[in-house]
Amino acid sequence: MTAVPAPNFDHIAAMTDERGTFEHADHADPRPEHGYCTDDMARVLVVATREPDPDGQVRVLARTAYRFLVDAQGVDGTIRNRMAENKRWQGRRGVEDCWGRSLWAFGTAAARSRADWLRQSALTMFDHGAEQRSPWPRSMAFAALGAAEVLGVDRSHRTAINLLDDAATVIGRAGADPEWPWPERRLTYANAVLPDAMLAIGTARHRDDLVDEGLRLLAWLIERQTNAGHFSFVPVGGADRADVAPRFDQQPIEAATIADACVRAGAITGDPIWAEHLERSVGWFLGDNDAGSAMIDAVTGGGYDGLGPLGPNLNEGCESSLALLSTLQHARQLLAA
Repeated sequence: MTAVPAPNFDHIAAMTDERGTFEHADHADPRPEHGYCTDDMARVLVVATREPDPDGQVRVLARTAYRFLVDAQGVDGTIRNRMAENKRWQGRRGVEDCWGRSLWAFGTAAARSRADWLRQSALTMFDHGAEQRSPWPRSMAFAALGAAEVLGVDRSHRTAINLLDDAATVIGRAGADPEWPWPERRLTYANAVLPDAMLAIGTARHRDDLVDEGLRLLAWLIERQTNAGHFSFVPVGGADRADVAPRFDQQPIEAATIADACVRAGAITGDPIWAEHLERSVGWFLGDNDAGSAMIDAVTGGGYDGLGPLGPNLNEGCESSLALLSTLQHARQLLAA
C-alpha cells in the first residue's frame, strides 16, 4: 500500500462548534440549520480516541463529543439522537442505532483514551447505558463493539459480558443457504458491522462457532460487493439477492465497516487476505471504484457523501468524513506494521 494520506481532522474540526459537529455540509461548509446527530458524535469519539498520539485539535474533538453523548443519555440509559441548531434536543430517547453507537463510543474511550478522566468517566457512562437492550440487530452490534472494547481491558466486566451474550441472540446466525447466508432478507446499511460484532463476541466469549460464522459472513459480503476487482458497495437503498452490481449511490460507511471488520478478522486469523481487503477499502476512497472517482477532498481532508455513476456527491458531511478518517486510521496502522 503506497501513497495513502494520513488521517486529517481539519474538516471535522471546521464542522464543529462548542456544542458538537454539524451533521450536514454544503460542499465543505457546515449547514448549521440541520443541527447535530448523536450517531455522528459517537463516531467522532471513536475516531478521536483511536488516535495513538492525539494533538490538541483531536483532544478537543474528543471532549466535545463526550460531553454531547453524556447529555444525550437519560437517567435510564436510553439516548436521544437529534439536536437542533438552537441546541435543543428533539424527539424521545430510545435504544436505536444512536444508543448502540454511543455504547461503542463509550467503550472505545474507556479502553483507548490517553486521558485518565475520560477513560474512567466513559466506563461509567457505558455501564449506565449497557443496562438497556435493543431489539434491533445493528443497534446491538454497535453496542457489542463497545462491550468488546471494555472486555479488552477488563475481562471480568460483568455488564459487558451480559451485553455480549444478549447481542449474540439478537444479531442472529448465518443461514444455511450458501447463496444467501446473510441473517437478514436484505442488505441494508453498515452491513459489515454484523459479522464484525460476531467476531468480537466470539473472541471475547470463546465461542468458535460465532467466530467461524463471522468470518464466513464477512467473506461472503466481500465477494457479494466486489466488481472487477474493486469494491462495489450496496447502494443507499439496500440490495437483495436479485440485485447485480454496480448500483448507486454507494455510501462511505460501507467501506468503513468493511475496514473495521477486516482488521478484526486479520487480528484473529493472521491471514493476510484481510489486509488485502482493507487495502481495497482504502482504494475505494482513492478512486478504485465503479466511477473511477476519488471520494476524498485532498484540500480539506473531508470525505464525499456518496458515489454516483458519474462521480461523487461533493458535499462533505460528518458521517462520510468520519468513515474516511476511520478507514485511513486502519491503513496507517497497517503501513506501520
